[in-house]
Amino acid sequence: MTAHEKSGDRPALLWLTRDLRLADNPALHAALQSARTIVPIFVLDDTAAAQWALGAASRWWLHHSLAALQNALAQAGATLVLRRGSAEQIIPQVAAAIGAAECHVARPYEPWRRASVKAVAVALEKIGVRLCRHASVLLFEPEQIRTKTGGHYGVFTPFSRACEALGVPAQYLPPPARIPSCPPPTSESLNDWNLLPKHPDWAGGLRANWAPGEAGAQKRAKIFLKQGLTAYDEARNTPAGTTTSMLSPHLHWGEISPRQLWHAARVGAEGASNGAKVFRNELLWREFSAHLLFHHPTLPNEPLRPEFAGMPWHDDAKHLHAWQRGQTGVPLVDAGMRQLWQIGWQHNRVRMVTASFLIKHLLIDWRRGQQWFWDTLVDADLASNAASWQWVAGSGADAAPFFRIFNPVLQGRKFDPSGTYVRRFVPELSRLPDRFLHAPWEAPEETLNAAGVRLGQNYPHPIVDLAAGRQQALDAFTALSRTAA
Repeated sequence: MTAHEKSGDRPALLWLTRDLRLADNPALHAALQSARTIVPIFVLDDTAAAQWALGAASRWWLHHSLAALQNALAQAGATLVLRRGSAEQIIPQVAAAIGAAECHVARPYEPWRRASVKAVAVALEKIGVRLCRHASVLLFEPEQIRTKTGGHYGVFTPFSRACEALGVPAQYLPPPARIPSCPPPTSESLNDWNLLPKHPDWAGGLRANWAPGEAGAQKRAKIFLKQGLTAYDEARNTPAGTTTSMLSPHLHWGEISPRQLWHAARVGAEGASNGAKVFRNELLWREFSAHLLFHHPTLPNEPLRPEFAGMPWHDDAKHLHAWQRGQTGVPLVDAGMRQLWQIGWQHNRVRMVTASFLIKHLLIDWRRGQQWFWDTLVDADLASNAASWQWVAGSGADAAPFFRIFNPVLQGRKFDPSGTYVRRFVPELSRLPDRFLHAPWEAPEETLNAAGVRLGQNYPHPIVDLAAGRQQALDAFTALSRTAA
């Protein structure tokens, strides 16, 4: 480029990562503002992700999300370039091939992605291309939310108050009708990436319950905001209900912007004030988790409270496997784990119960559970996953005390009193009366026989006595506390 040429005369590269949408996409908007033509690209970089390469459920979601994005971009006149490999190598190569002046990308927060983007920036600078990062994934940047002394928050309530005080700009970037594009470089085939399961095809439940992509996100948001928001504050704890938003995977992949949802859930809207407040609070929990990961990059691997490093975990493969497969003999736990396996998602109340059971009743390291969720959740998010597991384990920021141990029987009777949730996912217990559904071992033999339940045969005995498991956890925590003191 000669000295008198402007960067706008050269194409811009749009590097899509966790912003797989056209509406309210700051990186896309900036690229269109800065250049006459753009080339969108997505790079699947398993090498940079290393330990946190996408799990199986996330790969299923990504395939369909990218397919939807390809179609949306094509309708707007652009072609999505797909490449698999090192982003540090691919992004500069493509930028050079199209003669780009700038590369626009959503700002990352995961440690591995931050390192990758930083390396790409250095490589681009060497060839005269500027990398432009844009706030797209979160409502607030980590530098925006600070304590009065300039530090970062470790407790949610003051964090949320600081967010509320700062406010979210009521800005919305509409999807472009046309995206001017120059001839794109060669793209790989999405089908060749083999992101979908083959034999066996375990994704039937995912296909039946999800519609990945921006259109699916907008449709689900519209339904939730119209039908579920009003009762969200109370009904969200009922796992059999349909009042949870189920927007988490769409948010994770950036198929819908958190800013859009924040303003759509208007506090004070007719009949929706309490539900809206609680829903926006959930969005802030997502922010809090991301901020924790940003300031504590080891969050997925190390307890935030260092004294928990000495917890005497049990390495029990049989118990872990029973938990993973929903064969613990504790109905609410089993229902939750089977829901996770079948549809790649688990109700939030049940997530707390299943995590507590693994960590405390079985005394199995929270990182084992975190890894299983990473592979099986369609909304597997490094920040939310790590922060939530550490919250239950008592080792994280603003965590529940370790001695807070969810009783899965009481939780089931309180939040699934008619047994609708358990009966759906644990059908072998479906004929049991409500009274015994959440604790079949308490049922008389004649009641079990009448319901066709044979404990130890078609449904397991509990793999741990709940009272004994609870005491075991308390004893371990007491011993840990003495050692730390």
